[in-house]
Amino acid sequence: MPSIFAYQSSEVDWCESNFQHSPLVAEFYNTFSNVSFLVFGPLMMFLMHPYAQKRSRCIYGTLVLFMVIGLFSMYFHMTLSFLGQLLDEIAILWLLASSYSIWMPRCYFPTFLAGNRSQFTCLVIATTMISTFLSFLKPTVNAYALNSIAIHILYIVYQEYRKTSNKELRHLIEVSVVLWACALTSWISDRFFCSFWQRINFSYLHSIWHVLISVTFPYGMVTMALVDANYEMPDQTLKVRYWPQDTWPVGLPYVEVQGDDKSC
Repeated sequence: MPSIFAYQSSEVDWCESNFQHSPLVAEFYNTFSNVSFLVFGPLMMFLMHPYAQKRSRCIYGTLVLFMVIGLFSMYFHMTLSFLGQLLDEIAILWLLASSYSIWMPRCYFPTFLAGNRSQFTCLVIATTMISTFLSFLKPTVNAYALNSIAIHILYIVYQEYRKTSNKELRHLIEVSVVLWACALTSWISDRFFCSFWQRINFSYLHSIWHVLISVTFPYGMVTMALVDANYEMPDQTLKVRYWPQDTWPVGLPYVEVQGDDKSC
């Protein structure tokens, strides 16, 4: 049985033509569109630093995983190797696990955990380790399984949208869902309608997915930070800011922590 560390081609091949722009890069645009992860990751780490100091330093680890996804995705699309595919998908899996552990509201925990976040984190880690092992068995279904997790996240977001009257939170949820829907549409279109896009010489939808999902994550992160603050930081007020300027029509969201006299 060959080692996974020996070169093996991935069974997944995206719509973009291979080695068209460089003999060293299989999918040029799909590779370099991941630069957005390496730009937004450090920037969000800087912008969210005061919040992470108050809430959890594990947030730095989540943002490191976000950047690691960009690096592994670049490696995968540069080589189209089986190892690159696994590294990319496993990094995404652990990013989701990290986000669940930090921001999942206690009211959505399984009842047998009685709202204990430490036990919930252990459950998430155990489940993620098992899922990591299973990802080696049928790699072609990994991407579909990862995208299906979004259904549970959408359920939680929908429940919180119904509960809140906070206009900032409602706006963030709306923008996050629209961005995610656009990103997923790009992913599905590239995967299942490749022949059409090749006929019109536009085989770049997977690279658009990279850019859109790298923007969606900061919006989703700030959305969950606001939701989480209602449960975990009742004595603090989080103010949503946008980089580089609040007044610009588009920007990268982050939260500013303000003291408050609210009581639990």
